[in-house]
Amino acid sequence: MRSALALIFSLGLCACAAGVPAPDAPVTGRFATTALPPMRLFAAATPTPATRSNPEIAQDFIDLSFRLETGDELPGFARFTGSMSVRLTGQVPATAPRDLAALLGRMRAEAGLPIAQTSDPDAAITVEFVPRRQLQARAPDAACFVAPRVGSWAEYRRAGGATLDWASFQNRDRMAIFIPADVAPQEIRDCLHEELAQALGPLNDLYRLPDSVFNDDNMQSVLTGFDMLILRATYAPELQPGMARSTVAARLPGILARLNPAGEHSGGVTAPTPRAYGDAIARALGRRASPGGRQAAAKAALALSDPWQDGRTGFAWLTLGRVSGRDEGDLAYGAFQNAAVIFRSRGLPLHLAHAHTQLAAFALAQGRWDDVLALTDAALPAATRGQNAALMAGLMMLRSEALARTGQGQAAARLRLDSLGWARYGMASDAEVLRRLASIAAIAAKSEEIAR
Repeated sequence: MRSALALIFSLGLCACAAGVPAPDAPVTGRFATTALPPMRLFAAATPTPATRSNPEIAQDFIDLSFRLETGDELPGFARFTGSMSVRLTGQVPATAPRDLAALLGRMRAEAGLPIAQTSDPDAAITVEFVPRRQLQARAPDAACFVAPRVGSWAEYRRAGGATLDWASFQNRDRMAIFIPADVAPQEIRDCLHEELAQALGPLNDLYRLPDSVFNDDNMQSVLTGFDMLILRATYAPELQPGMARSTVAARLPGILARLNPAGEHSGGVTAPTPRAYGDAIARALGRRASPGGRQAAAKAALALSDPWQDGRTGFAWLTLGRVSGRDEGDLAYGAFQNAAVIFRSRGLPLHLAHAHTQLAAFALAQGRWDDVLALTDAALPAATRGQNAALMAGLMMLRSEALARTGQGQAAARLRLDSLGWARYGMASDAEVLRRLASIAAIAAKSEEIAR
């Protein structure tokens, strides 16, 4: 299940950056009638190979494959045993077929999976697009999800607990993925990546994995080199559905030595993530929590993760900054700075790009144009490699305002136009694109007004 909580978090600027209008404010002023360019689309991804040691990856594989996100243990190993075919149905968005074709191509090339798209109603995996309100009525905290033994939304709604039980579903043969039809193209693509990977492989998510979509922080938008290695290992001939955890664990070292010879070295052990950490993050980013409750939950996640000083700690700092109120700018700024320090020290450039976006918004609000340019220049390559169009668009919009205010009008106009093309892929509607553009321009205008 791809979480809706971190998606809400990841696509916006902190309201505590002075001058940020409400997210649903009407678009007024110079951008109200802006003509938008065509949507920009990504070329093929070039993921970085898995970098951790094979002993670490073996433990990751076991923890991902023998546990559900609820924490429940799975009695045996599970994977597909027959054909792997995927069909799209329902209110299929215009961008979905292209993004699915690219994903399946990567799965064939990088994970060695014999998977293909089909129009056959008896496809092994059905991806059905439904209105967002219907999906959230059934699963309020899910951006999208996968279900076993069903082939349609109607069938899922009729299904009982035994049908939807993952514990007894070791020989996978039929399942359905449900994705909202009326969200941003990027969110649809991200759902395709994570849910199809979980349909084919592990069902669990682990906060300790910064280089994976199998992580509820949703920092990774598309399948990574680590994820493809996990899928390739899942379908290694040495493994079969129904195998016990101990049997799989005994065979993994040989499998990983063959598939990932670069990982044949010793490595450290990452502290496990207590369930309380994930629960605190969910409360902090949840729709129903009060502002005070969100901040208390973020501080609880920070206290739990402070001994680790890794990506989870950085994400807790990022969350604390994001949920800070409009009158708590100093708290938020310090939280984003702390997140950036940890992400930089841990070599997590995509995570760092999220922190730099927030810090750049503060710099824009304070008229520190050179700092905006430096922060966005450092963050854009990672956002681009990570194929996060919403993050790219936000960084470009911030940068274009700083360029305009340092006498580089033509460069600002070109970058702003480019940002709009990416924003149309990363955001849900043209109105949202223009609101984001107007909100960032308002931050810069407020800064100049104060300076005068």
